[in-house]
Amino acid sequence: MKLQERLALLVKLGAYIQQDTEARQYAIAYTERNNRWLTKENSRNALQNFATEFLTASALEAWIANYPSLKEERRSKKIGLVLAGNIPAVGFHDVLTTFIAGHQAMLKYSEKDQYLIPYMIDFMIKEDPRSAAYFKPVLRLKDFDAVIATGSNNSALYFEQYFSKYPNIIRKNRNSIAVLDGTETEEELLALGSDIFAYFGLGCRSVAKLYVPKEYDFFNFLSLMDQHYKTIMDHNKYKNNYDYNRSIYLLNNVPHLANDCLMLLEHESLLSRISSVHFEYYNNEEDLQAKLEGAKEQIQCIATKMNLPQKNTVLLGQAQKPALEDYADGVDTLQFLIEL
Repeated sequence: MKLQERLALLVKLGAYIQQDTEARQYAIAYTERNNRWLTKENSRNALQNFATEFLTASALEAWIANYPSLKEERRSKKIGLVLAGNIPAVGFHDVLTTFIAGHQAMLKYSEKDQYLIPYMIDFMIKEDPRSAAYFKPVLRLKDFDAVIATGSNNSALYFEQYFSKYPNIIRKNRNSIAVLDGTETEEELLALGSDIFAYFGLGCRSVAKLYVPKEYDFFNFLSLMDQHYKTIMDHNKYKNNYDYNRSIYLLNNVPHLANDCLMLLEHESLLSRISSVHFEYYNNEEDLQAKLEGAKEQIQCIATKMNLPQKNTVLLGQAQKPALEDYADGVDTLQFLIEL
């Protein structure tokens, strides 16, 4: 398939996944049945974001305009994709990018998320049977030319050893943060709430830590979160984590702030427990920049209203709505695939 044909097929996919078809309903239902963290609502949100941010003609054309060599003919390579399963269809960007680059994706699905991406690929194959050559589900990766693997810090050690002799992108744990200056409006704080609570905080773009100025008063923030996001406690797995972690903090006399759906702990780590968010004070902009520089290898994106020099900043409320050019870990996946 020519590049323009692949682009046109992706635009059709964008329209298709917004339709409430039987195939969509089944994919969403089976996803939740297989993994209770991947709820129907979260799957619908993920598909909607793909449709509006990834799979429009304008977004795709603007994205590939930065890669003039993409239009050149190249030999198709076999790309092993080890996909994560922490949020619905989280590996779709890698699948899409491999397809755009004209390579075959050898798909090693996560056991936690096995239905949404196949649902999208099935449509593409039915719409244009030629696209079947670009997708190959596998139980075990072998006979590949390059690999893109996403996992935990522990699995990354295995990936780095196993895939070291191949061109590769190996992704480890990352978390996202928010930086506040204390002048945020209620609307902006509510937007931040979506960055924290969407997908139960399980994504690498989920805000797991707040940087706030000295003497920041969390009362208004916690009150707003309680008023507008407490329904998250209707999800039994989230509620169980909240109850368990709250008990641990209380039993061990761990200082923390809490409402009925979220806990805040002063802690340096960017990785927080489910239902908890860490926070850290900064004294001034120089102190803030030192803290961000020290943690930059662990930060996926920074949600803020402030004008920070970091490139991976987004507005409050936008952390969970990545665009095509928002590459995981800041590594340009498409350029990597073009240069193979």
